[in-house]
Amino acid sequence: MVVPEFVELFKERATAPFFVFQVFCVGLWCLDEYWYYSVFTLIMLVAFEASLVQQQLRNMSEIRKMGNKPYMIQVYRNRKWRPISSDELIPGDIVSIGRSPHENLVPCDVLLLRGRCIVDEAMLTGESIPQMKEPIEDMDPTHKLDLQSDSKLHVIFGGTKVVQHTGPQKSSTGLKPVDNGCVAYVLRTGFTTSQGKLLRTILFGVKRVTANNLETFIFILFLLVFAVAAATYVWLEGTKDVSRNRYKLFLECALILTSVVPPELPIELSLAVNTSLIALAKLYVYCTEPFRIPFAGKVQICCFDKTGTLTSDSLVVRGVAGLKGKEVTPVTDIPIETHRVVATCHSLVQMDDGSLVGDPLEKAMLTAVDWSLTKDEKVFPRSIKTQGLKIHQRFHFASALKRMSVLASYEKLGSVDFCYIATVKGAPETLRSMFAEFPNHYDSVHTDISREGARVLALGYKEIGQLSHQQVREIKREDLECNLKFAGFIVVSCPLKSDSKTVIKEIQNASHHVVMITGDNPLTACHVARELNFIHKQHTLILQAPCTKGSEWHWESIDGTITLPMIPPSFSDIFREYDLCTTGEALSHLYNVDYRLLEELIPHIRVFARVGPKQKEFVITTLKGLGYVTLMCGDGTNDVGALKHADVGVALLANAPERIPEKKKKPKEPQNDGRPAMLSLGSGTVKPTSRAARHRIMTQREEQLSGQRLPQERMRQVLKELEEDQLPIVKLGDASIAAPFTSKLSSIQCICHVIKQGRCTLVTTLQMFKILALNALILAYSQSVLYLEGVKFSDFQVTLQGLLLAGCFLFISRSKPLKTLSKERPLPNIFNLYTILTVLFQFLVHFFSLVYLYKGAQERSPPRNEEFVDLYKEFEPSLVNSTVYIMSMSMQMATFAINYKGHPFMESLRENKPLLWSIVLSGLAIIMLLTGSSPEFNEQFALVDIPVEFKLVIAQMLVADFILALFVDQLLQFFLGNAMLKVPS
Repeated sequence: MVVPEFVELFKERATAPFFVFQVFCVGLWCLDEYWYYSVFTLIMLVAFEASLVQQQLRNMSEIRKMGNKPYMIQVYRNRKWRPISSDELIPGDIVSIGRSPHENLVPCDVLLLRGRCIVDEAMLTGESIPQMKEPIEDMDPTHKLDLQSDSKLHVIFGGTKVVQHTGPQKSSTGLKPVDNGCVAYVLRTGFTTSQGKLLRTILFGVKRVTANNLETFIFILFLLVFAVAAATYVWLEGTKDVSRNRYKLFLECALILTSVVPPELPIELSLAVNTSLIALAKLYVYCTEPFRIPFAGKVQICCFDKTGTLTSDSLVVRGVAGLKGKEVTPVTDIPIETHRVVATCHSLVQMDDGSLVGDPLEKAMLTAVDWSLTKDEKVFPRSIKTQGLKIHQRFHFASALKRMSVLASYEKLGSVDFCYIATVKGAPETLRSMFAEFPNHYDSVHTDISREGARVLALGYKEIGQLSHQQVREIKREDLECNLKFAGFIVVSCPLKSDSKTVIKEIQNASHHVVMITGDNPLTACHVARELNFIHKQHTLILQAPCTKGSEWHWESIDGTITLPMIPPSFSDIFREYDLCTTGEALSHLYNVDYRLLEELIPHIRVFARVGPKQKEFVITTLKGLGYVTLMCGDGTNDVGALKHADVGVALLANAPERIPEKKKKPKEPQNDGRPAMLSLGSGTVKPTSRAARHRIMTQREEQLSGQRLPQERMRQVLKELEEDQLPIVKLGDASIAAPFTSKLSSIQCICHVIKQGRCTLVTTLQMFKILALNALILAYSQSVLYLEGVKFSDFQVTLQGLLLAGCFLFISRSKPLKTLSKERPLPNIFNLYTILTVLFQFLVHFFSLVYLYKGAQERSPPRNEEFVDLYKEFEPSLVNSTVYIMSMSMQMATFAINYKGHPFMESLRENKPLLWSIVLSGLAIIMLLTGSSPEFNEQFALVDIPVEFKLVIAQMLVADFILALFVDQLLQFFLGNAMLKVPS
């Protein structure tokens, strides 16, 4: 990737249609002799575009640094190994991959052919747990490789770090690298790798920070209708005077058309989104697709994964059940066979530093039985006297198979022969058919324990006897997973995270539906769902498969007291009386049998259990297809598809802290080095922009160190704010490949933050559109009808009005959301009855006030002699101009004060101090202009002295106009202003 030059990027931005249109507007104003205003607007536009280009350049060079540095790597070409630079690799190359002494990252996505690796994938998924990678030479030759499902185990992704590797054995035949690495096949390079895709998303997100584009376009068309009417009026009326200059008249018509689209529209829209991005980054939530933020304000259904998202990662092994009925036997008293299953049936690996790496559940189990794992795949007991075991073959756990099996061996006492055993663990219902015999209480024990919310895994064991090396290598999964001896159910409880309950309650109170989508057992899932109030009716029905040959699919309650057919007489009764839960198996059945019924059911189901990653994705896409705005929250490893397809996907990092570590308060002594304190956000450190700025800050710092305590504190505060308002670019390791939003904390509190910021941004953009529409309509009127009457504004008047407008918009876009989520929902889009009616009615109120005052001012002015006004004479102050200017200023302020929403989504006008002050100051300015208390002030604004009796009329009119417009808006808000949560029909 080449970072382009500033000029090149600026050209690209400057030729964008909107920018061209804005410059065209500025040109028109120049022709109309508004020099100050045109130059001011042009400088603002160019500065904004240049700052965006600067930001983009900075981001691009940051992203460039995130790529992998090329280094020499062993490649097998022309039948021999040779060193080649890693940036010259092409898909199809055979390379040697291993732990690099120089900490080099894997250069591209490769498929592992021979040898084993342990890989740290934190740069891609943000997960701190290293992953085991197995070669495909051990796989069944008939198995078709599916890169989607097999990639977790066999593909090493570019940008990750190999922590440990074991090359092919010296004694084995076949290809062996000269540097003793693992043999791998290059799949994808450059931007097509997983890392490349993540970088592309970050890059694209940097470019695209706008709210809903289609709506903006339709909104502008809606305003154009009024503008066209006004321009037509000017042309028809203006051409009645034959002596008039047609060119100037045409210029005026063009000006009216362009004035409808406010030049600052794109600036304002991206400002609101940027403010949210900065606020989220401070809360350790990183976003790679900023345009999704307004979607978070519209979310209707929040879907959660269970394990690791709602429940914590610290697992507690309670013991083994099923050996003596339902009683749970403590781990210290379990038989030797059970010990052997737990000790060998796992995918754990020991690192060089002695730490265990792998699934937290398996780590908890191995620690509970107190066995230790060595580097050469052997396990030894610590607390009981028995032989150690060696693991020979692992058939890894897969979501689709719901089980894992291992071939291991131990030395028989008093002989040198090895006795081979098969150990299997998995979902109780999956292993049921693999046991030679199982106790009568098998089903009742595991369902009862699951109902209490614990995770239950069935354990199986089989003695195989002696095997040759050849047989060990060729043994198949099916040979191990049959005729097993039942070794008990291991019971593991997963406590809820400390704040799951309060957060779910807040999300439900804020008018959202909540749904759980998990790979766990339906009974365990329903137990957790009831604890967290996902389900609150007395009975929960689970869609069950037929138990015996002749029976049908049916709904059955958790305690087994209620049974209903799959298609009951009336679904509405079921939806009203029961909560529903379905399994992955039931989803597949419905999908194949009756897809329409499935679509009808999905919005009503509260718990989806035992669903695979593809099915999670299917649930999300179906909900989206039915018109629900969905949010998915899960961990970044198994929920990737669902997180990517949801409107808002939030990945939580496993093993992250639940809360932000409290920063130690710094002592208040000034720092000796005189450098500004840098604010560190995870790894996104934000610095003052240029070297000059830093130098300036440092010199100011040094001047102030001499005894002036207060100014220095204030300075530090200002600096900190300046730094915080720079939008930090999302770094690799902060962003997860899995989702547009990544939280560095494992608490689901981040969902509330994302929704709050989303609602705030949504409401901000909506009120901006309302205010812009009103201002544009008033402008269209004053530029047409009043223009023909000879009313003009002076250059200074126009510039000041433009400045105030820009300032107020800036402060609106900076408003912060409230601490808690409200029950009310914001309106999801611009086009709704409330927005259109409030804009039209407020415009009518302002319109009549303006007409009334204009007529009043005309009556009090000396009569006009000529039939047509000379439109091209120099601007000169008059009573009519002064009245209209004061009126239009006050309307502008009224528009802001009335249409700023505030509670319940963001700070009220009282709390948003900058906006409040700008409105109050403008109000004071209007009062000063009206009373004429300072003649110099009025002269500067080119206003004339207004008769006292007319001043009272104007003052009364301004107050009446404000009160009436406010009343209209509040009335419409009361009847039409609330969005309802879409309820499944």
